[in-house]
Amino acid sequence: MKPNAFPESRAGAARELWSLDPAVTFLNHGSFGACPRAVLEAQQRYRDQLEREPVRFFLRELAPLLDAAQGALASFVGADPDDLVFVPNATVGVNTVLRSLSLRPDDELCITDHGYNACNNAVEAVAARAGARVVVAPVPFPIEAPEQVVEAVLAHVGPRTRLVLVDHVTSPTGLVFPVASLVAELAVRGVDVLVDGAHAPGMVPLDLRALGAAYYTGNCHKWLCSPKGAAFLHVRRDKQGSVRPLSISHGANSPRTDRSRFLLEFDWTGTADPSAALCVADALRAMGALLPGGWPALREHNRAKALAARDLLCEVLGCPPPSPDAMIGALATVPLPDAPSSRMRLDPLQDALLERWGIEVPVFAWPASPRRYLRISAQIYNDRTHYERLAAALTALL
Repeated sequence: MKPNAFPESRAGAARELWSLDPAVTFLNHGSFGACPRAVLEAQQRYRDQLEREPVRFFLRELAPLLDAAQGALASFVGADPDDLVFVPNATVGVNTVLRSLSLRPDDELCITDHGYNACNNAVEAVAARAGARVVVAPVPFPIEAPEQVVEAVLAHVGPRTRLVLVDHVTSPTGLVFPVASLVAELAVRGVDVLVDGAHAPGMVPLDLRALGAAYYTGNCHKWLCSPKGAAFLHVRRDKQGSVRPLSISHGANSPRTDRSRFLLEFDWTGTADPSAALCVADALRAMGALLPGGWPALREHNRAKALAARDLLCEVLGCPPPSPDAMIGALATVPLPDAPSSRMRLDPLQDALLERWGIEVPVFAWPASPRRYLRISAQIYNDRTHYERLAAALTALL
């Protein structure tokens, strides 16, 4: 199979828009994102506005600012603003839904073995408290087709299944899961789906109305490039009555009738810095202006780069691509030679890549040591030379 080609580089001018360390080849946008200078400046303006007169800001100015930000984000992800609220991150979104469920002993919650560890931990904790059972659907990797994901999940769903938690884009394996097919198939079986879309906004097109999932949560700090602390939770209208924020606050007994209880409770959960959420619209504008074709062009540019970089690394490592092109967005994971590791956090190879080669890229054991993988990200500030440098480093270190 002919390798994918790198798109024309746009990295030179784009790199100047970020404050990333020029001494580091940063190939890990997927973990925590990276915020452009212009968006950080917008965030500072909101913070300045807050601190000039805090009472005026929180009691008079915040509500319309939040409405504007929610409206911009809702339009981008194909949702009604009344069905979407801000949360600090997707992990909070997942916990919010899980802790709003009324589980009975012997109910089942289904996850996959590609799920994000923090969210799988939340499922385990909620299930243990209720006496419910966690069922893990193993999804093959390497994988040949997205249909294998649907088959794996459906094979582990039964009459006791209350909820399926599934990633839209998997964190360890960088796969775009067929969530539309999953939601549709599970709806026929009467099973609700919570989609962990931590990586999806800004990486893949979203139309949450068409998707129809009971619950969807996504980060804004990753591929939308907003500041850290901005994410959203989308809850289908028929499910909103039972979903409560993790912190119950003034909205619980607000006398207001102009907003739903869902919005009232989530819009105010206590005093916090809302600036990250408020400048989501600024991030949408800034990133959407980077290429003439706007967001669709940016998504396709990053995807083409991820595919080409994956193929380059697979050639160097002597392995076939572990997934079809159709399941790749702006992340790609490739297998490395097995190596046992007792480190709690970082693989020694990840440290060596940074310390000796100035490359920041994740290396991790999955599903367990000694099997390990490397995951690359592709953002507009990356170019072919970054991945060629990584290939040279791997050749030298391995």
